[in-house]
Amino acid sequence: MKKILLLALLAVCSRGVKAQYVSLNDAELGKLQKLASTEPSAKMRLNEMQKTADDALNDNPNPIDVIHSEGRLAGDPQKIATGAALKDMRRMYALALIYRLSHDKKYFDKAVAFLAAWSNQNTPNGDPIDDTNLDQAVEAYDLIKGELTGPAKKLITDWLVRTAQAEVNTFKPAKETGYNNWHSHRLKEVGEIGFAIDDETFKKFAVEGIKKQISVNLYADGSGIDFKLRDALHYHVYDLEPLLKLAIILKRATGVDYYTYVSPEQSSLKKSVEWLLPYLNGQKTHEEFVNSSVSFDKKRAANGEKDYVAGSLFQPKNGVAVLELTEYFYPDAINLIDKLKNTTQAFPDWQLLLNTVKR
Repeated sequence: MKKILLLALLAVCSRGVKAQYVSLNDAELGKLQKLASTEPSAKMRLNEMQKTADDALNDNPNPIDVIHSEGRLAGDPQKIATGAALKDMRRMYALALIYRLSHDKKYFDKAVAFLAAWSNQNTPNGDPIDDTNLDQAVEAYDLIKGELTGPAKKLITDWLVRTAQAEVNTFKPAKETGYNNWHSHRLKEVGEIGFAIDDETFKKFAVEGIKKQISVNLYADGSGIDFKLRDALHYHVYDLEPLLKLAIILKRATGVDYYTYVSPEQSSLKKSVEWLLPYLNGQKTHEEFVNSSVSFDKKRAANGEKDYVAGSLFQPKNGVAVLELTEYFYPDAINLIDKLKNTTQAFPDWQLLLNTVKR
């Protein structure tokens, strides 16, 4: 009897380690392949990933010591170098995905090479706006973690732990960055790493954090603190994107729907998406950054970054990413997405394909 209980416990532990809430599990990968065999636009999206993976087989990793994107103007040499290095994210994700679909070890080996190079060289700085760029690295790890072993697994996992811990360490609840869009990105990054590596502390930080963030970051009328501070839908969108991405992970991992969750203050992600809709469907327009209280917005405008010029109209297409993440919870969002993207494809974007596979 003791032996049976031990085996059962080991089986449960094994499932916990290999559970894939951030990326795709075996059943979902099978669904993806089936969709790609019958639906033309699904095949197109998967072929794009295949091409990225094939091209990456001939590429060398290009990790950067420290990611520098937050607070830097367009044209800043460090921001340019960061942008070039971050092209590795899509490469490693595509390599890991195609490996899981094809079982061709050359893709696995190259994905590990990319992840290991970043783990060796990159030093996390605890800045959530910089670290938010690492999503596809975490997803790549999540896809292949079941077959990672030895020093490579430890090296990559340690890097992810350092990244998440640095985010937790920079969290100061009383500071503006402890409740504005910075914290939304922090919660997303810590949460996806936590569920990828199965770390209870990081998972708890994300679960408790998203409830608090919905309370203090979003308002009952659907607007939010970032719109108030920046007078820009650009930042309302930028705030919702990470919260929606985290909500998808939490729905898969815990079964709790944080899209419809209503805080004690009567705010919710759903209300904040619905508040945005009139600006996406053309019923309303908004002149961006006119009353922004953040000096960096003025610096970007002076730098010739036209989207940040006070009075420039918000472009509805810039809210498509929010709609695509929302579509996981509310499939009818596809109607407005099709209109904004001017397409009749079933899956004009990879996120929409993922939504269908994961739902």
